[in-house]
Amino acid sequence: MKRLVIIRHAKTEQFGYERDFARELTDRGINDVAKIVEDLKEWKVSPDRIISSPAQRAIHTAQLFAKGFEYPVDKIIEVEGLYFDYTTKDFIKLVQSTDIHIDNLFVIGHNPFMHYVAQNMSVDYDGHMPTSSTVVLDFEVEDWADVEARTGLLFLHLYPKIYK
Repeated sequence: MKRLVIIRHAKTEQFGYERDFARELTDRGINDVAKIVEDLKEWKVSPDRIISSPAQRAIHTAQLFAKGFEYPVDKIIEVEGLYFDYTTKDFIKLVQSTDIHIDNLFVIGHNPFMHYVAQNMSVDYDGHMPTSSTVVLDFEVEDWADVEARTGLLFLHLYPKIYK
């Protein structure tokens, strides 16, 4: 089995859209990630690989996940296309290119794309994705190369509002 964890970046400052790529996380966003990490640990979901959009808010989110799981921050892979360029087909190619020895793949990016990907990769996900949302999909395959759209089974959907 392969597990894909699709994550929307954490809450960011609400201004600075003219410098969108460099927007920073808020304190709430940082705290939200800590809660999601703790929940994932309880469910025994941890990263073997973390891939992120290169935008500051996504990278910072990826770093927080990495630190929470004691995953080496310098091993986070930045993929430029995750910053508003990828299609679902591109995303599937990215997932399919993952090394067979990786079981749990975390991918961090932006809405609306992360929402579309969660829906398009799953047979049963139809939720919403506020900031820090984390959708965990299971694929009944041994090799990432065999992952296809609309075949992932929803294991978890975590988002900060469930903690309020």
